[in-house]
Amino acid sequence: MANLVDSKGVPQYGWIKEPITDINFSDYPLSNTMDALVAPWRKKLKFNQFHFIGLLGEEFMAGIAIVDLKLVSNCFFYVWHKDRGLMVEESAIVPFGLGTNMDTSPDEGRSKFFYLGTKSEIFQKDKTTHVCLNSKSVNANIQLTQSSDYQPLRVCSQAGYNGWVYTQKSAGLTVSGEFKIKDERFDLSAMNLLGSVDWSCGFMRRETAWNWACFSGKDNQDRIVGLNLASGVNETGVTENGFWLDGALHKLGPVRFSFLRLSPETPWMIESDCGRVNLTFMPEGKRTEKVNVGILASNFKQMFGYYNGSIITDQGETVKLERVAGFAEDHYAKW
Repeated sequence: MANLVDSKGVPQYGWIKEPITDINFSDYPLSNTMDALVAPWRKKLKFNQFHFIGLLGEEFMAGIAIVDLKLVSNCFFYVWHKDRGLMVEESAIVPFGLGTNMDTSPDEGRSKFFYLGTKSEIFQKDKTTHVCLNSKSVNANIQLTQSSDYQPLRVCSQAGYNGWVYTQKSAGLTVSGEFKIKDERFDLSAMNLLGSVDWSCGFMRRETAWNWACFSGKDNQDRIVGLNLASGVNETGVTENGFWLDGALHKLGPVRFSFLRLSPETPWMIESDCGRVNLTFMPEGKRTEKVNVGILASNFKQMFGYYNGSIITDQGETVKLERVAGFAEDHYAKW
């Protein structure tokens, strides 16, 4: 294990195989576009962090997030149950990161949010990510577990002229625990859910936009599959595109997202020029949020639904997919 930024102030760029001990961003000599070093307090303000948990199944889907942008922080979650016609959603946005603390160790740190009755905590221990969530409508205790030989996706790439982004992602994880929504209890183990974890941070472009796709489920041969695809953030000589088949990670090249931005409830197409990715996403529901307060802005659309299509592995096998539960996202941010 090693820190992300080396003794010369240079991050490890590209796909990273070994775990990262610490995202030691304070050791990075962040400068402005005219090469003047940024003061330490401004460097801290510019360092953004995200932690997102996804739970996915045929009838039940949920998303839980903690976001620290320093000037503001945000905790949101939503839970959807198809058969019950259930959709519960909460979001808290607070100034100056009040009640928010996110460590800089992807595998050993904790992400915490506590403000006005909403409390969320995410941490990893021994290949299991633990999630505790308490609010006015929901109580949850969740575990997402990697298999012993699971390979997380770790990528660091340049962002703009003077920044960089690190992301660590996993999909196709075993889910256990429970959700209590008002007076109803959901046993997550009994629901055969699979899940995903997204831990990201960095000195991002002042204006950033991306599309993102993720799924967790089983292929037509009953093997566990997971997916992470993105366009708009990590394409400086590397992508964060990967596919998991029974825990083994397969690298994928750049992809195109084709969808109607003003009608995101209609089908999405996600394809690669090399022909390895050929997916259609059918949305079932969404979470949206728009914030525009001058220096900060966000236009966030996260859809949840089902993927159909195929992906070709590194070995040339075509993996066929039908109704695999997942997310698709369209996001513009200014920070």
